[in-house]
Amino acid sequence: MFDSLSDRFENIFKGLRSKGKLREEDVDEALREIRVALLEADVNVSVVKGFRDRVRERAVGSAVHEALNPAQQIVKIVHEELIATLGGETMQITYASKPPTVVLMAGLQGAGKTTNTGKLALWFKSQGRNPLLVGADLQRPAAVEQLRTLGAQVGVPVFSEPSDPVSVARAAMVEAKNTGRDVVIVDTAGRLSIDQELMAEVGEISDVVQPHYTFLVIDAMTGQDAVNTARAFNETLSLDGVILTKLDGDARGGAALSVKEVVGKPIAFASTGEKLEDFEQFHPDRLAGRILGMGDMLTLIEKAEAVYDENEAEAAAERILEGEFTLEDFLQQMQQLKKMGPLNNLLGMMPGMPKELKNQEIDDRQVARVEAIIRSMTPKEREKPDLIDGSRRGRIAAGSGTRENEVSQLINQFKQMQKMLKKMGGMGTKSIKRSRKKGAKGKGKGGRRSGNPQAGRTTPKKGEGKRKLVLPGLDEFEKNEDVAALLKDMG
Repeated sequence: MFDSLSDRFENIFKGLRSKGKLREEDVDEALREIRVALLEADVNVSVVKGFRDRVRERAVGSAVHEALNPAQQIVKIVHEELIATLGGETMQITYASKPPTVVLMAGLQGAGKTTNTGKLALWFKSQGRNPLLVGADLQRPAAVEQLRTLGAQVGVPVFSEPSDPVSVARAAMVEAKNTGRDVVIVDTAGRLSIDQELMAEVGEISDVVQPHYTFLVIDAMTGQDAVNTARAFNETLSLDGVILTKLDGDARGGAALSVKEVVGKPIAFASTGEKLEDFEQFHPDRLAGRILGMGDMLTLIEKAEAVYDENEAEAAAERILEGEFTLEDFLQQMQQLKKMGPLNNLLGMMPGMPKELKNQEIDDRQVARVEAIIRSMTPKEREKPDLIDGSRRGRIAAGSGTRENEVSQLINQFKQMQKMLKKMGGMGTKSIKRSRKKGAKGKGKGGRRSGNPQAGRTTPKKGEGKRKLVLPGLDEFEKNEDVAALLKDMG
């Protein structure tokens, strides 16, 4: 997400930090580079100009020049202005005092409107709501059937009938009241381009249902075309917000950085993957942090909380602290990690993650082979890998569709990880004992270790052959000089 723009900002700030004390000419040079970077990212020209002017006005002030770290002050200013450009605050969804709350979905064909209608229904369910999907797109063949399929996947009923879109919308409101549905999401027809017929139909539906929210679904990959589409729809429908799709594939970011200032409407939600769960509220501050390489720990924590059972996480942490982390534990952690979304995205959320790791393609098949090997082991073998001799190794390889040397590599690397965790766990146990003596039971355990000790450690070793199996993340961990020094100190 925004990889190219992030790289450009990283290089610009690196240049500023190398100068120490900044002159006005240094700031202007950095701003010229920022301007070029934003234009190359397909950000609207007027947005770029406004952003540059605001940053310069603040950056040439005495507060920056007198700061102990002027370069860091400029990074702070850019960060704050990026947040403002992206919309400032997260759009908060409120609900009608007299249900149902009605949401109208509009957009062009191909933007992902129907798919994201299903994703939005799942999001409302996660908020404790009881939504109803309405298939009012009677123009596109099989649009209603697609919506019914999505509704079945997320456990939300779909209302439609073979009449006309306006009649369907009117009947849906009656259905929602009769069945106690507190949220109604209306999927409308799209076109390949904006025309009077499209606008008239969506306008009539809007008049009938009186939506509390009208969301326009636009494809982030289309850059300025998406912004122009939003502006045209807003003139007719008076939009409340925008849903950006395919944000995970937008390497430039022009639409996200332009839509709020150009259209005057916030980005409400963003689709960040193909799965129905890859859908979240849009947080300007978090995205700005990711663009500038600051990570996004809040989103990472929220994803973890959504998939991890608190009791299981505490039990796993306890086993680590006691030096009893097994291959069975590792398998469970990998399965939970996969539920959080693409591993590349998770790495991008971690503050301070090296660019080489964030940009490295993670082969999910590598993780699948590790899972297959562990699943081919008996419970005893998972608990005590030392039991695995030549004959057992051959059986495991045959059962997992891998080679014996891959099984050996996994076991050897896991033993190294186990040794390291046992050493670090011992240190954590001492902290716990000390804190418990002071009456702070559990503080050491909770503060030192998360329930997912393997989170983010999923990067295969760069330059290895296809058949070289590595325990996800351990290879990169081994190359880290700080970790190497720590292990040396541990003996």
